[in-house]
Amino acid sequence: MKKIVLGLVVTSSLIIASQEGISEEELKARIVEAKAEKKAIIDKINSLQSQLPYTKLVARAELGLMQTKGNTNTDTFNLDLNVKKGWSRLHLVEFSIDAQYATDDNVETKNKYTTELGYSYLLTSRLSATYLFGFKQDKFSGYNYQLYTGPGLKYTFIKKENHKLTFEGSVLFSEDSVEDTEYDATGATISYPNPDNIAVARVENGEIDRYGSYRIKGVYGWQVFSNLKFDQDISYRSEIEDSSVFFVTSKSALSSKFNSTFSAGISYKVDYVNSPPEGKKNTDKTFTVNVIMDY
Repeated sequence: MKKIVLGLVVTSSLIIASQEGISEEELKARIVEAKAEKKAIIDKINSLQSQLPYTKLVARAELGLMQTKGNTNTDTFNLDLNVKKGWSRLHLVEFSIDAQYATDDNVETKNKYTTELGYSYLLTSRLSATYLFGFKQDKFSGYNYQLYTGPGLKYTFIKKENHKLTFEGSVLFSEDSVEDTEYDATGATISYPNPDNIAVARVENGEIDRYGSYRIKGVYGWQVFSNLKFDQDISYRSEIEDSSVFFVTSKSALSSKFNSTFSAGISYKVDYVNSPPEGKKNTDKTFTVNVIMDY
């Protein structure tokens, strides 16, 4: 389609030029102008298409990988995948997974993934009814797993050519499984992954906490230029009866397109736990550089 648009614009310029008998310099200037008009048309088409409801499978994968061998032996891998499928312009199913894994001399230093499955039903052009299921596992967080599920509403506050802002609120059932705490013969805590294979002398069983909670999530997208986009996601999930138990996740990302399929991007993620299990830190931060594929 892009070639057709460019061909029509340039051809029309040549026809006009032959009729008017303009100079070669002016013809070149008109060709440059025609190419600029073609780019504006394509950008407009892409922008309008991005605002259509999802009626086909749309996927976006961000992949980062680093490996070093020699004086240091490290492997680092991260995957951020989002898949959407809509039908009849009213229904939308969305699946996402955010996974990170790293080793240093074959010893795990990071092993974490979060996956969510969501469904939304369009009530109006801006309001949707939603249902969410989420599951998180982080070997270094002090939790065996965390899960949450429940209904909600999503509203699109801004829906413009270059800006989009949505907020989603959900009422959830949550379950947090706190891992067992292991101690050696001296009473010191043995932390995962225990690379020295220290003998376990005593185990304190973890608990499973089940509670009602709510989550508020905001998603903002800004198409800065035709090939440059900024995205910001932030969510806040809290226990209803005890506001000191809450979790905040944030992702700030900047991506630059090479073509319709591939992009390069950087992202900065923050995972905050207000009341972490004993011996664990509140905040986990991750900076990644990724190759991105849209299809």
